[in-house]
Amino acid sequence: MEIILKQDVANLGYADDIVKVKDGYARNYLIPQGYAELATPAKKKQLAETVKQRAFKAEKIRKEAEFMAGKISGLEVNVPVKASETGTLFGSVNNIMVADALKAQHDIEIDRHKIAINEDRIKELGQYTATVNLHREFKVELKLNVVREEAE
Repeated sequence: MEIILKQDVANLGYADDIVKVKDGYARNYLIPQGYAELATPAKKKQLAETVKQRAFKAEKIRKEAEFMAGKISGLEVNVPVKASETGTLFGSVNNIMVADALKAQHDIEIDRHKIAINEDRIKELGQYTATVNLHREFKVELKLNVVREEAE
């Protein structure tokens, strides 16, 4: 019996694969559990169109990530923070602060969840690095200069 997998099944295949299995395995386990559906000609046609559209969207997202990686690579961002006279920060630098500084200084908007600060915690003034995960293929290093906030 031919079935279309709805999700990854160990030792069988990945989501959207068309596989042949024994009738009992399909009827008694895969289909009732929601892991698969019968591979009728109409379902196969629908699957082919879905896969084609998904590939088009994935390529568009990849191109956007590549463009952003080109914009971000080599940038330095100054992150102003409140600090003591000895250079110890009142608090620590987080990815929200980095995203805000990137938006303010370079007019580049990045989701804060895509920014990972390489050090465990930034608790002092100085230079650090952060990684921006734009796509599984594109990860860009960003230089951070943690500077004392100017008094108003």
